[in-house]
Amino acid sequence: MVRRRQIYEGKAKILYEGPEPGTIIQYFKDDATAFNAQKKGTINGKGVLNNRISEHVFTLLANIGVPTHFIRRLNMREQLVRQVEIVPIEVVVRNVAAGSLSQRLGIEEGTQLPRTLIEYYYKDDALGDPLITEEHIACFGWASQEEMHDIADMAIRVNDFMSGLFAGIGIRLVDFKLEFGRLWDGDFSRIILADEISPDGCRLWDMVTGEKLDKDRFRRDLGGEVEAYQEVARRLGLLMEEGAEPTTVLDLDKHRKKKGS
Repeated sequence: MVRRRQIYEGKAKILYEGPEPGTIIQYFKDDATAFNAQKKGTINGKGVLNNRISEHVFTLLANIGVPTHFIRRLNMREQLVRQVEIVPIEVVVRNVAAGSLSQRLGIEEGTQLPRTLIEYYYKDDALGDPLITEEHIACFGWASQEEMHDIADMAIRVNDFMSGLFAGIGIRLVDFKLEFGRLWDGDFSRIILADEISPDGCRLWDMVTGEKLDKDRFRRDLGGEVEAYQEVARRLGLLMEEGAEPTTVLDLDKHRKKKGS
């Protein structure tokens, strides 16, 4: 067995040197973290589900012309991606008030925003990924003005597509996180979508019941994390069980009863 060189390990993934120059192997872990890794745990099988869901979404985005780092899925937990220079900015796209936005501004969670909101956070775990403005980005040279135009345009395009994709399977896309990278060709680079898109980085609510089908189940000790991730995969047509329809509504009542809510 050939020992691969590990390049980086994050909260949810491990990156290994790829088989060809300019490629990386991205391994999806079952580790779960919240509140900037202050809360840690494990969601069994999460890595397998996130790998499959992210592959599906990135493939669909590529089909509509959004450039991404995804090349192909290698196995249940790994995918081959292009090596990029990550822009040190987390891009959060919000359609509905939830999470930190509700806390910061006192807006009731679940309130539909009058327009799509894009927020930027500086990627630094030690600082808690602070909220920043485009002025900060320009001042410190984290991305050029042209790159920020590309990032904002792609973020809106991804949001438009994903909102329709999830609405079609009865899921409300509340908000989600994106990361971007520079793909270099000699002295020139272009911005492409990187990282992953999965229930780890999206808030997904059932349109009928309001059930949370994302990592908020872990953050808020709601239970049923595995079932929620499976439900997203099932509705996307990625996880079919005998006799089940992909749009079957997940019954998480037993988890609510456990918590007495």
